[in-house]
Amino acid sequence: MTGHVDGNAIAGPLADFFSFDITTASGRCKGCGTVQEFARTMVYVSGAGSVVRCPHCDNVLAVLVDTGERAWIDLGGVSSIEVRR
Repeated sequence: MTGHVDGNAIAGPLADFFSFDITTASGRCKGCGTVQEFARTMVYVSGAGSVVRCPHCDNVLAVLVDTGERAWIDLGGVSSIEVRR
């Protein structure tokens, strides 16, 4: 590669990747390495957010916050996400 373009170049692929039901995707836990569907995780809901934990090691996989005007997602506890097409 001789150069780069800005992040707009991946708008299409990212839109394709994030236009599915995430609960059917599999994620790898950074804590224990377990790969499982997000539907099988433990979710704790309170206030404006949710904490998603691995049911095997209790590692925090994701944190979701929604204030009504803005939303955040932190997937710091997930090393990869696999989507079956």
